[in-house]
Amino acid sequence: MIELDNQTELDVDIEALEKIASLLTDAPIELIITDNETIRELNARYREKDKPTDVLSFPLEQAIPGMPLGSIVISETYVREKAVEFGHTPDDELTLLFIHGLLHLLGYDHEVDNGEMRAKEQEFIEQFHLPKSLIVRTTIE
Repeated sequence: MIELDNQTELDVDIEALEKIASLLTDAPIELIITDNETIRELNARYREKDKPTDVLSFPLEQAIPGMPLGSIVISETYVREKAVEFGHTPDDELTLLFIHGLLHLLGYDHEVDNGEMRAKEQEFIEQFHLPKSLIVRTTIE
C-alpha cells in the first residue's frame, strides 16, 4: 500500500505504482510529491547537497512487520521537466522515479553495486513498457 502525500497539482496513478511496488514488497510506502524548494531542503539536510534533485529515498532503519518500508520524495518540477526533455509523459517519468526510489528503499545502490540496480530498473522498464530514459541518463551522468 502506498500512502500518497501529493503537495502539488501533478496527477498520480497510484494504482499503477502500487502494482509495481507489490512485485517487490508488501510493506507500506510513503510517497511524497513536492516542489523543488522542499526537495532541495531535504537534500541539503540529509545529503549535504544544497540543490534540488529528482528523487530521494528514506528507508526506515528497522524492518518491523507492518511498518512502512520508508519514504520516497519526488520533485514535481523534475517530473515535468524530464518528461519534456526525454519526450514522454509526466506519468511515465513519475513511474521511472518511483521505481528508482523504491529500489533504493530495498537496499539497492547504483553508486556502489556492480550494476544490479540498473539491471533491476531495466527489468521493470521492459515489463511495464516504460521509456528507457532512466537507464540512458544514469549511465551517462
